[in-house]
Amino acid sequence: MSKKKAKGEEKTLVEKILDKNKIAYEPVSFSTHQDGDVMQIDEQELSVAEHEVYKTLVLTGNKTGPVVGIVPLDTHIDYKKLSHVSGNKKVGMVPLKDLVKTSGYEHGANNPVGIHERHNYPIFFGNEAKEAGTIIISAGKIGRSVKINAEALAKFVGAQFADITSQEEG
Repeated sequence: MSKKKAKGEEKTLVEKILDKNKIAYEPVSFSTHQDGDVMQIDEQELSVAEHEVYKTLVLTGNKTGPVVGIVPLDTHIDYKKLSHVSGNKKVGMVPLKDLVKTSGYEHGANNPVGIHERHNYPIFFGNEAKEAGTIIISAGKIGRSVKINAEALAKFVGAQFADITSQEEG
């Protein structure tokens, strides 16, 4: 019998890493669309609240270099708050053209598991993730995500929970 599954069912590297480390998750798929230079989740077609889906943002700090912030889809990273908790004077988004080189993932596929496996960047989850308990986060491929316990995920990737979220940009 072939080990290869039917097309579209093969696990992402993130899912394989979670399996190997016996971290429970549930696969989730979202429809996507092209938005300029990047692919985006079709937010109008989400079967869950935007606040349950988390985005993994890669920023750069003036002292630490790359730093990762993870917040709900319907919120923004507060640069001042993330700067403070990460030990930087200021942070800013990594330019889109440098994202794959910095994180190993294209826009929309960044995830803390893959980034942690490849790099030792500091990772911060918004406190909302801890309060939610279970979150949905990218599985390393656009349109593919995992529903996972936030505290188990944070422990696995060495992340901290912190107040890094704002309802307004920047």
